[in-house]
Amino acid sequence: MHKLPASYQNYLDAQTQHVVDAIRPVLLQSAADQRHGVRIIFNTGSTGHQAHLDDSIPYGEIIEDID
Repeated sequence: MHKLPASYQNYLDAQTQHVVDAIRPVLLQSAADQRHGVRIIFNTGSTGHQAHLDDSIPYGEIIEDID
């Protein structure tokens, strides 16, 4: 398993378990390929947080956005 960069781990450390469960798989995917950063979307509905790789974000960075 690939180790998460410090920026990703620090982000996770500041989140609730619900958010961690939702976004950690995408952070692991980003760490595995080390090519893209992650965009985290805050949805106001029942879907909660969603994350996806974003090729416009450098690896190791997280951008938060609102849907």
